[in-house]
Amino acid sequence: MSHVVVYSSDYCPYCSRAKFLLQNKGVAFEEIKVDGKPQLRAEMTRKAGRTSVPQIWIGSTHVGGCDDLFALERAGKLDALLKA
Repeated sequence: MSHVVVYSSDYCPYCSRAKFLLQNKGVAFEEIKVDGKPQLRAEMTRKAGRTSVPQIWIGSTHVGGCDDLFALERAGKLDALLKA
């Protein structure tokens, strides 16, 4: 199973949806909360090229945000990426 990292914020409904999908699939993930932590948010922005949360990585692949994660699921590609 690939290592999954989710940069998130406590009051972000998109973060909650993304984490819910991963949890329902039985995927363990590392959550990095960026609330009040400008260094972590800057790190996320530098790595992702985006400032919004969530930002999700599966292994070395930057998936993007919640909508991107759900698009992979709808296309039937998420499971393969998680198992790679």
